[in-house]
Amino acid sequence: MQLIDKTHLTESGRSADQLTVGLAQIAPIWLDRAGTLDKVIDGIDQAAEQNCQLTVFGEALVPGYPFWVERTDGARFNDAKQKALYANYVDQAVVIERGDLDGVCDAARSGGTAVYLGIMERAPDRSGHSLYCSLVYINRDGQIRSVHRKLQPTYEERLVWAQGDGNGLQVHDLAPFTVGGLNCYENWMPLSRSALYAQGEDLHVAVWPGGLHNTEDTTRFIAKESRSYVLSVSGLMRPEDCPEKTPAREEILADGEPFMANGGSCIAAPDGTWLVEPQVGEEVLVTAVLDHAKVRGERQNLDLAGHYCRPDVTRLVVNRHRQSMAQFED
Repeated sequence: MQLIDKTHLTESGRSADQLTVGLAQIAPIWLDRAGTLDKVIDGIDQAAEQNCQLTVFGEALVPGYPFWVERTDGARFNDAKQKALYANYVDQAVVIERGDLDGVCDAARSGGTAVYLGIMERAPDRSGHSLYCSLVYINRDGQIRSVHRKLQPTYEERLVWAQGDGNGLQVHDLAPFTVGGLNCYENWMPLSRSALYAQGEDLHVAVWPGGLHNTEDTTRFIAKESRSYVLSVSGLMRPEDCPEKTPAREEILADGEPFMANGGSCIAAPDGTWLVEPQVGEEVLVTAVLDHAKVRGERQNLDLAGHYCRPDVTRLVVNRHRQSMAQFED
């Protein structure tokens, strides 16, 4: 994985107003949970070597985005091929309660870096057979502090992903910043963004399956709106990242395109300018230093949850209860 270093700092050279971040734009070992988790751990280790205090990976990275749906007639109802593909996806998904992320947590703790990681979550509290596109936050002590299940899958995603809830609409103290994150098209949802702004978010993480078309406009817009740093972190997916054993592999790759996801990871500053322009077409670890003083300066003329907020006129109500089919009283 190529290193793009925008820090030029050692640990001793960092001020109390600064945070070093790492954007790990990597490809999964597609539909292979164990293999992809090994790559994630390696990415965390590399980021830790660069003194990163936060390391971020793309949406649904473990075990990968369901690229097959739009390429294999995925909307065909009661189809044996689609059932087999889905069954394999469920089998390779992450069960947090089983300890699937223990190695990632250990790497975060050993490296002293917090982690945002996109997973396909197989959730025992929702039957254990439906999948949620979840963004997991692990703190620098290696503790899972939030699991945000994507509120609204987009287009063909709805054929394989379930709807999440507001439980994970949380922010976290990562001094000197307050960090929060959303999955992919959730970043277009004004009220979801506002739920994070209201909690003091000033470092926003947007994760994507990969695609310059997603990140080149949205990243800068959110930065200008929120007057926060915005990290857009994407995955990458090339034909060579699709293992030979993949079901329906020839059909999935039939169009011959060089990318199913071309990356686009980038960082926008609180004034909407590029700190790191979108990185396209290769696996990279981008490191950069964020300066909280720039957030404070930009909030002088726009602070959406502060002096530019009118709660006496408009307010947002957020339900953060984890949703379940039943409540048992024993």
